[in-house]
Amino acid sequence: MDLQERIARRRSARQGRRVVVDRDQLSPAVHRPEPVGRGPVLEQLLDALEPVFEGELPPPVAVVGPSGSGTSAVVTALFDALNDQFGGSNRAIATTTRGGSTDPTTWFVTVDGRRVESPFAFYRAVLSGISSDRVPESGVGTDDLRERLCDGLGRPDRRAIVAIDHHDEPETLGVERVRELLAPVADSTATVAVGHREPDDHSGPAVTVPAYRDHELVDVVTDRASTGLAAGALDHDAVRDLAAWADGNAHDALAALFGAAVLASEDDAERIEPRHLETARADVPDDGVHVGRPLALSETRQQVLLALVEIESTDRPIREVATAIADRSSLTDGTVKRFLYELADRGVIERLPLSTADAGSGRRPSTVEPRFPTIAFRSLSPIGSQSL
Repeated sequence: MDLQERIARRRSARQGRRVVVDRDQLSPAVHRPEPVGRGPVLEQLLDALEPVFEGELPPPVAVVGPSGSGTSAVVTALFDALNDQFGGSNRAIATTTRGGSTDPTTWFVTVDGRRVESPFAFYRAVLSGISSDRVPESGVGTDDLRERLCDGLGRPDRRAIVAIDHHDEPETLGVERVRELLAPVADSTATVAVGHREPDDHSGPAVTVPAYRDHELVDVVTDRASTGLAAGALDHDAVRDLAAWADGNAHDALAALFGAAVLASEDDAERIEPRHLETARADVPDDGVHVGRPLALSETRQQVLLALVEIESTDRPIREVATAIADRSSLTDGTVKRFLYELADRGVIERLPLSTADAGSGRRPSTVEPRFPTIAFRSLSPIGSQSL
């Protein structure tokens, strides 16, 4: 975004007296094309992928870092840039082999492990990354998609680098399984594992993305606020306080910023006030999960979570919580209860023991609480989104 566009955006916002200029610029679930303060990490990742520029496949690569360090943002930005630089609209990269006899085409594909729970979904995601043609969502089988992938990468001058994001989260497609699925095209593909830790059997280069330092996180928040908020909507002192509070976690900082913007908009305020930030920070759980986790769930499960956010679950056993949610939907108590236990096993919500004993069974009952920023989830979910 150039300077004139920034000025025009702010001028338009102030004429409308709106706090939020561009919601996507504030969203913790949206990556910027160029991550702020991650130049050295990008260079390390380019080093790991260097064989591509010589017409060869790189070894398996791992990109690891703590929550909120930007591992996903770094890989997504670099892969997009590589595809744009070398492949244009076709997302193909033309490189020259050491022998100089051929010009192989290499695609860089990022697969979100949170949204790929089956071989069919995986093949479809990879095919969507290497082809400009529309890949069918139904009417074909997994075998058909695998054959299409084999055809697309069957020539010796075609290859793909496939990044598996969030490979180490619960219920996601792990790297070992991905390699099994890519076995028919193993000679034409390489993998990049993106997550908090390296795969157990990883033997290739690993790029470590460190947590943000306070001044780096200030730059991240300032960059988002400068394009997402109206001029004067947030004090710089508040940005520094937010960065210090987030302790190196960009997701938490952005989730709190986004939540505060939602609250200020709901109040028809002209700026984000300390009370908005205080409430938004309290809404981001300590050691919680990325808001992208619940946003990647099915529509029905998101409906359950939205209802959980709306009801008062504190000091209510799970069976009562399930009944309250069922009363707000077409689901049965049993289905909701099963979903709640499933989501707790996934770590999206947390089971907490209640202080009172269950007189019927003698067991200590438990309740559930969200482990994600609820304001951001409510606003970003396509089911419960509210305009800013």
